[in-house]
Amino acid sequence: MTEPEAEDRKPQSDEARSAFVPPDGVVAQAPPVEEEPSTTSEFALPKGLDVPQTPAVAESEGSAFSSPRTYRSRQAPLAFTPPTGIPRVDLVRDAPWQDRMRTMLRMPVAERPVPDIVQKAEDEGPAVPRVLDLTLRIGELLLAGGEGAEDVDAAMFAVCRSYGLDRCEPNVTFTLLSISYQPSLVDDPVTASRTVRRRGTDYTRLAAVYQLVDDISDDETEISLEEAYRRLAEIRRNRHPYSGWVLTVATGLLAGAASVLVGGDVIVFVAAAVGAMLGDRLAWLCAGRGLPEFYQFTVAAMPAAAMGAALTVAHVDVRASAVITGGLFALLPGRALVAGVQDGLTGYYITAAARLLEVMYFYVGIVIGVLVILYFGVTLGAELNPDAALKSAQRPGWQIAASMLLTVSFAVLLQQERSTVLIVTLNGGVAWSVYGAMHYAGEISPVASTAVAAGLVGLFGQLMSRYRFASALPYTTAAIGPLLPGSATYFGLLAIAENDVDAGLVSLSKAAALAMAIAIGMNLGSEISRLFLRLPGATAAARRAAKRTRGF
Repeated sequence: MTEPEAEDRKPQSDEARSAFVPPDGVVAQAPPVEEEPSTTSEFALPKGLDVPQTPAVAESEGSAFSSPRTYRSRQAPLAFTPPTGIPRVDLVRDAPWQDRMRTMLRMPVAERPVPDIVQKAEDEGPAVPRVLDLTLRIGELLLAGGEGAEDVDAAMFAVCRSYGLDRCEPNVTFTLLSISYQPSLVDDPVTASRTVRRRGTDYTRLAAVYQLVDDISDDETEISLEEAYRRLAEIRRNRHPYSGWVLTVATGLLAGAASVLVGGDVIVFVAAAVGAMLGDRLAWLCAGRGLPEFYQFTVAAMPAAAMGAALTVAHVDVRASAVITGGLFALLPGRALVAGVQDGLTGYYITAAARLLEVMYFYVGIVIGVLVILYFGVTLGAELNPDAALKSAQRPGWQIAASMLLTVSFAVLLQQERSTVLIVTLNGGVAWSVYGAMHYAGEISPVASTAVAAGLVGLFGQLMSRYRFASALPYTTAAIGPLLPGSATYFGLLAIAENDVDAGLVSLSKAAALAMAIAIGMNLGSEISRLFLRLPGATAAARRAAKRTRGF
């Protein structure tokens, strides 16, 4: 048998018997092999869709150092429109930029109206990284100055939008600022961030930054990037309007005025002022040595408490409780507490939690400093009576004058502009008058009275800020000084020092309730002014709720 015949009789393999193998005599044509598409992104354009091409730019597409391709919104390529359409949003130019930016921040990116006028110096527009850097530097000064997260967010968005970057998303936390800009869905986003490492209360600088943001966002004022950088550098270089020794004297006056509010006389005024000034100087010394703020508050709380305990041990016929309460007024972090609650009410929960945690640390430092002195005072025979607060005389004239002096001193400590001191002083006097009329004359709960008075403070402050296109902090922060729960905090600590823990916790809970009433009242007053009180001739767009209101 020949070899070919032997090969034909060999058993065939599985491939030879496969149903997919073509029979003999049929020439099979291999199917064309499709090449793997070079782009598999879901943003790739489908075949057959003709999209007008934009002229090529000098640098590579999507480069962070090239001008944005969609710099002018009217020249942007056609975007996808959902079947339901995009709701029309009208933002009147007469409304404050804060209201317009807050309205837009609470919209999805696709529903935001395009900018009408773009601030720029050249036809091609500024480079994206420089705009983002300027925005972050402005946001850093605002956040470091104590501004709320929502207001910082609105200011950053206003700056970006004024320079043509309308598809940007700012993000504000307690110590980190970030912003992202994406020219279109097919372009790479550009993201920048900045860390806030140091904080300092200077409302004069804060007002200057707000004025810069107002000028940048004004349609009738054209400010280039170079001019904005120059003004920002001048703001950072400006010295504080009040020196350190002026702040120390203001601290003493604040403590003395607070002692008069709780029933003190001239001797109590002087003792509280001296104790607060000593505590302030010790705090400055600790700050110069690099100690954290926790220890600064602990040290600053000791001299006023020691002054009150020493007067009691020396059998001087004064109200030592008023001396210690006045010293606590100068240390209570009222603005940080209000800002933390405000951030939580507006949906910035991470920033709110961080601010409230900072307030808790400050309170713990004050508690430790006062408790150490009270324990020594009780051991040495100091007769400190927790019931002394119930015997305070009602002196409306003196208390109103003391509340206004306290507000003026607080305004100096906040480094406010001199033009705002008179307004905030009157605001503080009105707040204490409302509280006194409701609590002493009307015998209403102190928590409810404090909430109503703080609501009026927030309402008046927000009105002033809206008419002046400025921040509301210089008109509200110092005005809440007379409402701070200094006496409730002191008597709670005194009860704990005398081993009456239950009564101490009840008093501290009352202090916490008063603090929450101040914060919620101020925020509610601000919201009422935005919702129901319009500027003359302006009909602002509807403002969406913060983040979410229902559902999970």
